[in-house]
Amino acid sequence: MTVASSRKARNLLAVPGGRAALCQVDGFRWVTLEGPAVVRTDSARVAEGARRYAERYWSPPPDPPDRVVVEIAVDRVMNLNV
Repeated sequence: MTVASSRKARNLLAVPGGRAALCQVDGFRWVTLEGPAVVRTDSARVAEGARRYAERYWSPPPDPPDRVVVEIAVDRVMNLNV
């Protein structure tokens, strides 16, 4: 989740079919998920993103007026010690 004016959202909107990566590091372990990404603005997708965020982090996400969801169709997974 991000806002439509963020650099990541603007980059994806400018280049349809662009790729994105999501990385998570925990000490000497890490994983990166990569793939083509799209920016979703429709209220149902944004609400689902907020629901998943709240489930994961046990609190609701910030609610700026131009919130969007970046969806990545993962086609590459890289990891170390996972």
